[in-house]
Amino acid sequence: MTLSRRNFLKGSVATAIAANGLTLFPAGKVFAADTQVIPSASHYGPFKAVVKEGKLIGVQPLNDVDPFPTEMLTKGILSRTYADTRIKYPMVRKSLLEDPLGDHNPHLRGKEPFVRVDWDTAIALTAFCIARTIEKHGNEAVFSSSYGGWSHSGLNRPQTLQGRFFNLIGGQSICAGDYSAGASEVILPHVIGDMEVYSPQTAWKIVEENTEAVLFIGCDPWKTNRIEFRVADHSMQKHWEAFKEKGIKFISINPQKTQTDKALDSEMINIRPNTDTALFTAMSYHLCKTGKNDKAYLDKYTVGFDKYLDYLMGKEDGIEKTPKWAEEITGLPAAKIIEIAELCVTKRTQIAAGWALQRADHGEMIHWSIINFAAIAGKIGKPGEGAGFSWHYGNGGMPTSGKRMPIGLSQGRNPITKTCPVVMISDMLNNPGKAFTRDGSNLSLPKAKLIYNAGNNLLSHQQDTNELIDALNKNIDTIICQDPWWCATAKYSDIVLPTTTTLERDDITSGGTYSNNKIYAMRKVVEPVGESLDDYEIFSRLAFMLNVHKEFTDGKTMYQHIKASYESSDATDDFKTFWQSGITHLSTPDDANSFVRHGDFYADPEKNPLHTPSGKIELYSETLAKFKANECPAMPQWMPPFEWLGNAKKDQVHVLSPHPWMRLHSQMANADVNSHESVDGRQIVLINKDDAAARGVKDGDVVEVHNDRGALLAGARITDEAMPGVIYIHEGAWLQLDEKGRCNSGSINMLTSSKTTSGLAQATSANTCLAYFKKCTDVLTPNKAYEPPQIVKSKFQVDIWALQLGKRLKAVAAEQGPRQSPGEKLFYGSCTLCHAAPHPSDFTYKQWKGITTSMFPRAGLNDKDRQLVLDFLKKNAKTE
Repeated sequence: MTLSRRNFLKGSVATAIAANGLTLFPAGKVFAADTQVIPSASHYGPFKAVVKEGKLIGVQPLNDVDPFPTEMLTKGILSRTYADTRIKYPMVRKSLLEDPLGDHNPHLRGKEPFVRVDWDTAIALTAFCIARTIEKHGNEAVFSSSYGGWSHSGLNRPQTLQGRFFNLIGGQSICAGDYSAGASEVILPHVIGDMEVYSPQTAWKIVEENTEAVLFIGCDPWKTNRIEFRVADHSMQKHWEAFKEKGIKFISINPQKTQTDKALDSEMINIRPNTDTALFTAMSYHLCKTGKNDKAYLDKYTVGFDKYLDYLMGKEDGIEKTPKWAEEITGLPAAKIIEIAELCVTKRTQIAAGWALQRADHGEMIHWSIINFAAIAGKIGKPGEGAGFSWHYGNGGMPTSGKRMPIGLSQGRNPITKTCPVVMISDMLNNPGKAFTRDGSNLSLPKAKLIYNAGNNLLSHQQDTNELIDALNKNIDTIICQDPWWCATAKYSDIVLPTTTTLERDDITSGGTYSNNKIYAMRKVVEPVGESLDDYEIFSRLAFMLNVHKEFTDGKTMYQHIKASYESSDATDDFKTFWQSGITHLSTPDDANSFVRHGDFYADPEKNPLHTPSGKIELYSETLAKFKANECPAMPQWMPPFEWLGNAKKDQVHVLSPHPWMRLHSQMANADVNSHESVDGRQIVLINKDDAAARGVKDGDVVEVHNDRGALLAGARITDEAMPGVIYIHEGAWLQLDEKGRCNSGSINMLTSSKTTSGLAQATSANTCLAYFKKCTDVLTPNKAYEPPQIVKSKFQVDIWALQLGKRLKAVAAEQGPRQSPGEKLFYGSCTLCHAAPHPSDFTYKQWKGITTSMFPRAGLNDKDRQLVLDFLKKNAKTE
């Protein structure tokens, strides 16, 4: 019996695993000589793969390292490895294969069958399409949608290798920012001198010893700490449980009761989505009006309070931002707003805000309004108090080792400076060259003609899917996708290059986003499925075609790169020992347990100023006032979103798209564990019981959710843990359109808007979304999102000579670029792995100093390395 998602869904997970010889083995089990136990690691945790006769038969979690291994590791990795959705061979869409020089019918993407080709043909066609695009339109026309790097937890991620290859042949246009925290990462360096959203939090020990109350705002650490960008070790639960036992009070401001709230018995306060800025504005008003604001703190640590106070008191608009004013907006009683504000000043309170809050219209305002409130209350920098924006990720609170981590392959500087904010991809396609602003700079969108997508599911990430598909088909000549699975992006591509999974390649990574206390070997577990190749090999072959093979590989195999990477770290075990055991531990100094977020600034703001223009917390920003960015004022203000419950039409509900429980975005959607997220194979939609009853919807029904942007079908799951008027569809379901144009799988971005937050960050407003829902009575087919596309045979043979490949490649082959300085190599090798490598000119040097304060510990650079990077950034940063 072939292991597939369908087989798993036919019966219980345990039955399917047993039928296929796959087992979750206990950590201490000893195996016979014919069975290999190979150490590896993933986003879902470290593990030992159990392999017999070349086949993966099970996994052993490492309980001494990972106390709470998730089912994504123990079951999901197994089921997706040999899934029906694996891309086993290079594929080319039929029209492109049969007429590469002519019209290859882009409107048939997602509908037309694919044809299997050999690797030589696939590489030749890929090189031809790249060369033709550069020859006709320049390197700017090659656009990378491979921004995320989440497909692989090793250092040598697909988008990093892609950047390395294209930067050697003249560069590519790239994405800017990200979907995760795009608004706050731009505005907070102006406000508090750091991105904050990607920064270490106050150490657990300090919280346990000092904190009396924790205020969660849209924050669910129990769920979102299950995965990490590198390797999760799930160490946070025991600390939160210890806080609960100690008697710390937990309050959760959220439209939904989360898993964290259940575990910690949080007091629930339901709030209308997208109204948190109004809440904290009114809380700030209350403290100022009643004289409970910390005047001494404001004088010493902040600037701009006088202007913000004028706003609170309504001196310009005539509206005092009272709790009663906020009651009409948030739905919270004024008395409750006052109660929360009073609690924060009478108890040592740690505010923990999630990233999801700022994925909304005017998203720049929310985290800023929280910072302003925390400063007015005199909290920031005090032990166990203040505001933190990464408690829900990377085991926020883990002490940082400060050790040097392995360094990856450098992407190198990109000769093309054109970028497109990730949310504006459809806008870029429809309006090439359009002028826009971002972070005070006047820019223009790239003129893209080819999209290269490695390790990223663009059709899952991007908002307003219908708009995106239409823009791709009308404006893009070629879409090339490298991926292990037939996700939607692969199905809508022209050339599909099958890559290995993390189990089918060697790599190296580190443990803990913030802790940096472990290095893991990601050893190859099984041979590649079908003819799939790892990304390093694919780009090496393309580099050979374009005459930069030596520069791309540095004359080394991947194994040699891994060895050199390990030996550049502070690890003390020799490489052979490490590679055999799969893990090495690095010590953490005792004083790391005493870290307080912004504690040095609080202790001595003159000696340790923030990296803002004033060196202080900016409650009002003169810099932003000069920018005059559209819809982004110079201080946090409540501005009604373009869609919210305050302007909803009859029967409309607010749709939120939180992170799923058993997926990493769209990863694991094709695994057996996705059954936790689905009803009859479709993504679940969580609906309040009263909303469901009013529309005649019962648990398990297929529901159609729709608005002017699109429609989807989802499986109803009725709950009393979500507030009325709000429904929840977890992001990441794969796309499959039925004959009526509805997503038959429940992909949320059929409904979301591509409108950006403002002219400052140009970030996503995905959580600003209204829609209608009803029971669906016209389901046309089962969900086919997790089935491969039609593949046909063709007698057509590509005439390589007719492509004039040699002439084209010679015309675009790049000369060897400038020699990189040591600091530049470190910057592009260690500090730019998360997303598309930023340009040094994206920030001023002062901002870079603030950002790298958090970036350097995560990157694992020692003091000497840090100075080299700062020297490089100082020479190339944006002019202040």
